[in-house]
Amino acid sequence: MERLNQTSSVTEFILLGLSSRPEDQKPLFILFFIIYLVTIAGNLLIILAIHSDPQLHTPMYFFLSVLSFTDIWYTTTIVPKMLVDFLLEKKTISYAGCLTQMYFIYALGNIDSCLLVVMAFDRYVAICDPFHYVTIMSHRRCVLMVAFSCSLPHLHSLLHILLLNQLIFCDSNIIHHFLCDLSPLIKLSCSPTFVNEVVLMTEASAFLVTPFLCIVFSYIRILLAVLKIPSAAGKRKAFSTCGSHLTVVTLFYGSIFYVYLQPVSTYTVRDHMATIVHTILSSMLNPFIYSLRNKDLKQGLRKLVGRRHLQ
Repeated sequence: MERLNQTSSVTEFILLGLSSRPEDQKPLFILFFIIYLVTIAGNLLIILAIHSDPQLHTPMYFFLSVLSFTDIWYTTTIVPKMLVDFLLEKKTISYAGCLTQMYFIYALGNIDSCLLVVMAFDRYVAICDPFHYVTIMSHRRCVLMVAFSCSLPHLHSLLHILLLNQLIFCDSNIIHHFLCDLSPLIKLSCSPTFVNEVVLMTEASAFLVTPFLCIVFSYIRILLAVLKIPSAAGKRKAFSTCGSHLTVVTLFYGSIFYVYLQPVSTYTVRDHMATIVHTILSSMLNPFIYSLRNKDLKQGLRKLVGRRHLQ
C-alpha cells in the first residue's frame, strides 16, 4: 500500500522540450509544423501512388507502402504533442499519457526496423535468386512477413512499459526531453532500476542489433552476387535498386544506435538531435529518398498527380 501511494504521488511529468527560451517556441512550432505536414503529405502520396498504379503492385512497393503508413503514425505519436507544448508555458503530460506515448513510440519504431529487414530480404531474393522471386515472395508470404513485423514489436514495447510501471517516482517529475523515453524516466525513479537497465541493455539492444545484423548479412550476400555480374551496367542496375534502402537504413540505425546503445547514466541533452533524426526526420525523408532514386515510383507519382489534376 505504501508503494502504491508513493507511485501515485507523481500524476504528471513536465517535459522540458527542445528549448526553455520563450523566444524559441514560435520558430520551433513553425519548423516542426512544416515538418509534420511534409511528412504526412509525402507518405500519403507514396501510399496513394502505389495503390493506384498496377505496375507498383509488387512486394517491394507493398512493403514501402506499409512503411509509409507506419511512419505517419510514428510521427503523429510525437509531433502533435510537441506542437502543443511549444505554445504552452508549462509542458506537462499525465503519467498514463507518458506511458502510452512511450508504448507507441517503441512499438512503431521497431515496426519500422522490422520492415527494413523485410525490405532487405526482398532485395536479397530479387538479386540473388531472381528466377524464384515470384514463388518466394508470394502475396501470402509478404502479408505474413508484414503481420509478423507489426506484431512482435508490440510485445517488446509492452515488456518495457510493464517494467517501467513497477518503478516509483517520488522526487522529481521533470523529464529532460521533448518526449517520454525510457532512459530519462529510469533516471528519475527513486526506486532500484537495476532490472530495467539490464533489460534495456540486453533485450532492447538485441532487438535493435538483430534486425541490423540481418540487413548487413543480406547486403553482404547481395554484394557477392553483384560482383559476379560481368557487365558494369548490370552491376549499376543491381546496386540502384538497393541505394534508397541503404540510405534509409544508415539514417535510421545510425541515430538509434547513438541514442540507445549506451548506459542510462550517460544519457544527456546532446542525444535529443539523434532522437529527432530517427523519430521525426527519417519519417519525413523516407518518401523523398525512395521517390528521387526510383524511376518507377516517380512515374507512379506523376500519374497520380496528373490524374488528380484532370479531375
